[in-house]
Amino acid sequence: MTGASTRPQITVLDAGGQYCHLIARKVRESGVYADVRPAPTPASALAGRRGLIISGGPSSVYEAGSPSVDPGIFALGIPVLGICYGHQLMAHLLGGAVQRGEKGEYGLAILEHREPNPLLAGLPDRHQVWMSHRDTVTALPPGFRLLARTGDCPVAAMGDPARRLYGVQFHPEVAHTVHGRRILENFLFAVCACHRDWDLRGRLSELEALVRRAAGDRNVFFFVSGGVDSAVAFTLCLRSLGPQRVRGFYVDTGLMREGETEFVRELFERLAPGSVRIVEAAPRFLAALAGVSDPERKRRIIGDEFIRIQQEILESGHFLEGDWMLGQGTIYPDTIESGGTGQAAVIKTHHNRAPGVQRLLEAGCVVEPLSSFYKDEVREIGRELGLPAELLERHPFPGPGLAIRCLCAEAEIPMERAPEGWLAPLRSVGVQGDSRSYRAVLVLEERPAHGLELRAAELVNRMAGINRVVARVAGHAALESVRVRPASLTPERLARLRRADALVREISHRCGFDRQVWQFPVVLVPLGEAARPDSVVLRPVDSVDGMTARAVLMEPALLDEMATALLAVEGISAVFYDLTHKPPATIEWE
Repeated sequence: MTGASTRPQITVLDAGGQYCHLIARKVRESGVYADVRPAPTPASALAGRRGLIISGGPSSVYEAGSPSVDPGIFALGIPVLGICYGHQLMAHLLGGAVQRGEKGEYGLAILEHREPNPLLAGLPDRHQVWMSHRDTVTALPPGFRLLARTGDCPVAAMGDPARRLYGVQFHPEVAHTVHGRRILENFLFAVCACHRDWDLRGRLSELEALVRRAAGDRNVFFFVSGGVDSAVAFTLCLRSLGPQRVRGFYVDTGLMREGETEFVRELFERLAPGSVRIVEAAPRFLAALAGVSDPERKRRIIGDEFIRIQQEILESGHFLEGDWMLGQGTIYPDTIESGGTGQAAVIKTHHNRAPGVQRLLEAGCVVEPLSSFYKDEVREIGRELGLPAELLERHPFPGPGLAIRCLCAEAEIPMERAPEGWLAPLRSVGVQGDSRSYRAVLVLEERPAHGLELRAAELVNRMAGINRVVARVAGHAALESVRVRPASLTPERLARLRRADALVREISHRCGFDRQVWQFPVVLVPLGEAARPDSVVLRPVDSVDGMTARAVLMEPALLDEMATALLAVEGISAVFYDLTHKPPATIEWE
């Protein structure tokens, strides 16, 4: 990238938050050069900055060993903004009080202003923000004033205008805080007096130079998936190094969508004829995954099997000569949720961070030209590279494929009645308070309707044992008659999911609903009756970069059409609709 000054105006202090680098990215999008430094960076090393931002994080300020900052930063005379954990840490270090809340607050909330202030200037008195916390500030530090609150958070924003110190419990950096950019720009320009010095022009030429520096004299080979990330990274390396130095392998794992291998074959033949080889490996992956139900084990097995296949290709000697390195389409959310930002919690292990890949990374044998970018930026790079819209507009699809959308179970367990609905003895991955959760699913008997997603957010905040809420759309049997049944990752269940996924994509595309959402996972869960042991969960979401997401509801007629088609698939007992935002639930269930 070009146009950056040699010294950052803003430093983001990383307290382990999932969105730490997203803050820096948003600052840069506003034209201000920012960098990221560890939370304990000495105040003396930060003198001369125009402002500091303390990120969120998964810890509690009152716990031993939790991340902290040098208290001297508050005496530098420069503005400081604390976000989420950073807000709590500022209160804690400056004489306020922080306590564990009676319930968490995850997802949408309405911020209510209490008094005029530079940080929230120019905004409506009430507006939507995005929360992800359980601890809360219960007493302001001396000199601070209460600036805003929400229904569940009495101190949602605080400030000491004289010292230019501010804290917000919500996340202004995420897309679903509707005025988040304005809040950050108020801090940058009204509070910190920053000037614009960051220009994204020239991105492509610098990325090409980055690839050439990383590769040196080595060649690069990829495992391409046909998704946006790997295709953009592969094409970028082709352009940087030339077709003689780049090769691709598409591994058909048996975990692919219907028609996927044919799409990939045609795509890469158009991009670079002869550059990609199809590797048939379905029996190997299915054998390795047989009987495995734990989502983290699934991801590790898939990642390690990829590495084994790669090693076999390297050692085969058929066409690889000289020094080669692995290229990957890893993007920034993949590294964040795998705990790749210092103190960040592991939400889920991405297949590009499986142990075998980690060993290659440590040996300096991996090039990842997109690892600092987000999905929307990757699409922009793809457009600059001239890639076709049919590729760039595809919904994101997980590297491990249908394996992580096909939940498994080891024992038969009945549903449990709860005051608000039914507790399904399933577990899905979530992100609550910047930490990974693995909790039960609450099933509501109401059909999806506008407003029900707000109730779902309230239920997750109130009920400690869940991180996801679904609504029953339709089914062959009443909820009290179904139960979780023992199930593994079999060809039969994968075929069932593959057919359900294809039906949903076909119907969504025909009516244009696929253009109204960012991603539409279809999940198979082992919840049903003896004759129909599985159910389908629909998970359409809206997002910008995958870091946060909002559940999207579809029109009743479309939902009925989809449910009718799905219930006609052999073995499917019911259709459910995921109402949960991210946070508290991840987009994928595993």
